[in-house]
Amino acid sequence: MTEPRTPSIRAKTQAFRAKTFGVMAVLLAGVTLAGCSSLLAGKPPATYDLTAPTDMPRGGSQQGNLVVGEPVAVAVIDGQRIVVKPDVGQVTYLPDSQWSDRLPKLVQAKIIEAYENANRLKSVGRPGDRLAIDYQLVTELRAFEIRAGQGQAVVELTAKIVSDKTGKIVAGEVFQARRPLPGAVDGPTATRALNAALADVLRGLVVWTGQRL
Repeated sequence: MTEPRTPSIRAKTQAFRAKTFGVMAVLLAGVTLAGCSSLLAGKPPATYDLTAPTDMPRGGSQQGNLVVGEPVAVAVIDGQRIVVKPDVGQVTYLPDSQWSDRLPKLVQAKIIEAYENANRLKSVGRPGDRLAIDYQLVTELRAFEIRAGQGQAVVELTAKIVSDKTGKIVAGEVFQARRPLPGAVDGPTATRALNAALADVLRGLVVWTGQRL
């Protein structure tokens, strides 16, 4: 009489692995579905843009071809989130709100638009636009934030005009503007105040550039 065969150790191991894999697959599928459902249920953040001032001082002869690089910025403001500082040394972000692009890239675009609106340069563009470059504008975005404790929107930008021929700095300046924050710190109020402060900075930048070229 033949004795019943017992499963080998190898067969038992394969069966255990198959069972374990099946359990893990079910768990992973559950996690994935939960993540997708939470993303679908979450409300997308409100997105805000910046605008360049159109009431720029015009007139005078057009001087020079200017290339505007992307402003340098620290990590806190090198993104799409809107910075709110409740107090000195504290950094938070406005919930459910964001800029339409990375802030340095967005500010670069508005600087170029401001120069174009003033029509005081022969040409203005970005690096790689194949302009006959006379000067480069090198900038750093030091502040672009809501200071909640002071109830203000603050924008600060440093600028250097560099001769493309000699590589020397022709002129340098720091521009800062503050605008009051009327009411609560929310998306529409904060972005309007920041946009107004940026417009003040850009007006000063354009006038200063015209005086230095």
